[in-house]
Amino acid sequence: MDDYKKKLGSLADKIKNDAPHAPIQQVLPIKHQPVSADEEEARFNNWIPKGLKRRIKAYGAQHDISQKDITIEALKDFLKNKGN
Repeated sequence: MDDYKKKLGSLADKIKNDAPHAPIQQVLPIKHQPVSADEEEARFNNWIPKGLKRRIKAYGAQHDISQKDITIEALKDFLKNKGN
């Protein structure tokens, strides 16, 4: 039992004396496409399939583009292709 108390005591001392080794995370801002000054922004909220949202997030992370910018570009392309 004495041996256990010594081990436990040395562990407590080690925890107190050693600095924690936490990894440092680097956070970088996402580049946003500028919106023209005469074009005011409005809220757009809808439900999409989870799989599609995951694909949008992955694409944005890989190409350093926000989900908002991806959505804006997709809607513009949709309307352009439909003739509006």
